[in-house]
Amino acid sequence: MMRHLATLVTLVVGVISTAAMAQDADLVKRGEYLATAGDCAACHTAPKGGKPFAGGYPLGSPMGTIWSTNITPSKQSGIGNWTEEQFARAVREGVSPSGNLYPAMPYDSYSLITDEDMKALYAYFQSSVAPVDAVPAHKTELSFPFSQRILMSGWNLLNLNKTRFTAKSGEDAQVARGRYLSEGLAHCATCHTPRDLTMAMKTDENLAGGLVGAWEAPNITTDRVSGLGDWTDAEIAQYLKQGHVPGKGVAAGPMAEAVELSLSKLTDGDISAITAYLRTVPAVADPTQKAAPATFGTPVEDHYSFDSTAARKGLHAANEGRAADASVYADATRSDFTSINDGAVLYDSACASCHMPSGAGSKDGYYPSLYQSTATGSVHPNNLVMTVLEGVHRTGSSGPTLMPAFENDMNDRQVAAVASFVAQNFGNPAMTITPETVAEFRSGGPKPLLAKFGTYLIGVPVAAIIAFALLAIGVVRLQRREVHGS
Repeated sequence: MMRHLATLVTLVVGVISTAAMAQDADLVKRGEYLATAGDCAACHTAPKGGKPFAGGYPLGSPMGTIWSTNITPSKQSGIGNWTEEQFARAVREGVSPSGNLYPAMPYDSYSLITDEDMKALYAYFQSSVAPVDAVPAHKTELSFPFSQRILMSGWNLLNLNKTRFTAKSGEDAQVARGRYLSEGLAHCATCHTPRDLTMAMKTDENLAGGLVGAWEAPNITTDRVSGLGDWTDAEIAQYLKQGHVPGKGVAAGPMAEAVELSLSKLTDGDISAITAYLRTVPAVADPTQKAAPATFGTPVEDHYSFDSTAARKGLHAANEGRAADASVYADATRSDFTSINDGAVLYDSACASCHMPSGAGSKDGYYPSLYQSTATGSVHPNNLVMTVLEGVHRTGSSGPTLMPAFENDMNDRQVAAVASFVAQNFGNPAMTITPETVAEFRSGGPKPLLAKFGTYLIGVPVAAIIAFALLAIGVVRLQRREVHGS
């Protein structure tokens, strides 16, 4: 009897243990998906062969370079000793066991992550990510006053909302899911929302467009001219999954990275949810954008039968006086642009072989049209210039895309010339590009006031507070001496 009872107990314990293991496996699997949705690898995995989540990725910011940290479960160099509570506080509040984090870690968006999802994320990072004991080669060292991480406590007090995500009353379930992903895990607003003087997101201009270094994260509100109002649901979904939509645009720069590492790996249901949510975002117009980018340019019909010489002459009529010698075209190569400053010649030499002399791209669409594009049809030159400088490197759900970078082959004047030629002939003629613009973008983009005058806006008041505190301490000590002396 006792033997049968022991056997039964063993079987029950085994069933319970198996169920617990399955539950843990499901939790870890869910955490992996959430980490993908949160695009954690984009910042915490160094490019060109870096070990997953081991840190060492340089994040350019207006205040200086911020180097990502090791978030593997290494007890020596990572987060292996962190409790779930410490992990959650770092992710959602920007406070790690070693001190305050900079908002380059989008904890002001991750603050929405629910307790259940935080538990899954913690389970994934602690049990499924391979530990890496190596410390990243670089450490974040910003200049004063930004080097004082204690200032982040004040920033958090002003700007951090610690409310966790909940569905709104009467909110459609699909829209609620999309809002959770967009505003929380996928942190779309981190890039696509403009910033105020303190570099906090302007919540009243949610998703109205922002800057990521020199790259422009476009307006993705429902405005029909400045935003996504003229995009279909299918086009938005395709862009998020594949990174390109003919007649609309091509993902490059940080967005290409988000597509490759995160968005292309989300389920179709979650992509549809994000699309549904974006349809509810209030429209915010950019008064400088007079027409939707996709309306600029009209592809030349039957351009594949055009003779390239004839196409050149037709497109470059305004430049014939400067580029009449055919030998200039023949002698120009991608690695030899030093003596060429004519935009038409540079285009023919570096761009026309892929984008066609007509600018309409290849017949199969692999090389995109320069007509009807968010980069060439925008009034802002950021993404056109940055695409010329840095190229395109992306793998979406439809496969890889590659455009070479020309930052080491063309100087500022040449980039301005070829980009201006593209804008004038294929895009928005209101776009203005100068060598000075290119130089600014090449160096990381325009500096916000906080970066330009941080010492005065923050450093001087902080120094004054410290001086006042020291003075107060001195007065107290003097009074004590007088009391004791009497």
